[in-house]
Amino acid sequence: MTIAGQLAEFAHGVEAGKLPPRARETIRLLMIDVAGLCVAARGFDYIAAARGSVASSGKATAIGHTGGYAPYDAALINGTAAHGEDYDDTFEGGPVHAGAVIVPAVWAAAEHRGLSGEAIVKGVAAGVELMCRMSLVAPQATHKACFHPTAIFGAPAAAAGVAAALALPPEKIVNAIGIAGSLASGIIEYLADGSSTKRLHAGQAAQSGIRAALLAEGGFTGPATVIEGQHGFYKAFAPSKTPDFVPLLDGLGARFVLETVAFKPYACGTMTQPFIDCAIELAKSGVRADDIVSMVCEVGEGTVHRLWEPLALKQKPPNAYAGKFSTPYCIAAGFIEGKAGFEQFTDERVADPALRALAAKVSYVINPKDEYPKNYTGHIRATLKDGSVREVRKAHMKGGAHEPLSEADIITKYFDNARFGGWERRQASALADALDAISKGSKVDLSVGRS
Repeated sequence: MTIAGQLAEFAHGVEAGKLPPRARETIRLLMIDVAGLCVAARGFDYIAAARGSVASSGKATAIGHTGGYAPYDAALINGTAAHGEDYDDTFEGGPVHAGAVIVPAVWAAAEHRGLSGEAIVKGVAAGVELMCRMSLVAPQATHKACFHPTAIFGAPAAAAGVAAALALPPEKIVNAIGIAGSLASGIIEYLADGSSTKRLHAGQAAQSGIRAALLAEGGFTGPATVIEGQHGFYKAFAPSKTPDFVPLLDGLGARFVLETVAFKPYACGTMTQPFIDCAIELAKSGVRADDIVSMVCEVGEGTVHRLWEPLALKQKPPNAYAGKFSTPYCIAAGFIEGKAGFEQFTDERVADPALRALAAKVSYVINPKDEYPKNYTGHIRATLKDGSVREVRKAHMKGGAHEPLSEADIITKYFDNARFGGWERRQASALADALDAISKGSKVDLSVGRS
């Protein structure tokens, strides 16, 4: 059996009622987190642009917006919104943002076809599990090839998730995965100027997953060897490493890695977040920004080309979105403002002289023993004007497997995001209640998310 065949057998065989309780609870919280992010982003210009590209109507909901959309369009808008501020879930070891791709894809297909809550849980479980596992096959090689893992792995995983929700037979799920291999795309050149394409990647992958699943349902075919083939997925998107398929297949169906999905406490790039915690702790120790001569951080080599270089640009990010992928700026924001939420990532804030002055003092050295991408750590060694040195380390990412956010933290984040998006508590509560009901297998009603 090909690898796609094994993935298809898994996706087809997922039973919502037999999922481990922790896996099912993670799916519930993923849906709530994604929904809050969709509301938070609904007023941004890139979402207006995405909605402006829509040319059809249908039954599917774009959370936070009026009317009904065709499934492709709803998936595009919701996925782009969920990933747009980089406040969405992540997966240590990948990294990928599975919830922002799979949840919008399965939601849109479910509303389009009138599927049950159980079908949504099945589809999200299958898609998120496969997306996380696919990201472990050739660590760092996708980024090295200039592709965005969320975009690349999202398309086939969403195809499998949607196909599972539609209860397609394994042979058609194989075709869906095979088709999605030709729909996957997304390069990381947005790093050069903070443009919007990274935001698009999750929505695009969700849209591609639906398209691949529906094409397969109708009889369209895709290569069964799409994953391991001589001209296949990893040859194309991760050519610098020999793929190791053990993390993809080992325990598939018996053990759910999706249970370790990380929920972010900060609205910025994943690997910057432990450094923010270091900066907050350093500021709380009584150090003032004016006391600091320099801050040197030990980092994993695999993070340098996205989050640290070119260093002069990262110390002066050109706009708010670029600031989310600048560790020097994120450290400065954490130190001076004590947080890294939506208000820290505006064009006005990233141009603030005090933040830029501190960011200019931040540099890095590569730590060859850093565990990235298996573990995300933080470190700051600050030299002060009096010659003393203060050092702070974080062994893990807050929100990750070693230090997860609580359910209460995630629910608070949801309501905060809904409020940021202009919703009253009553409306946010209605959507949260609907998602709770869906996660328990009840009737799907996302229309309460329209406004």
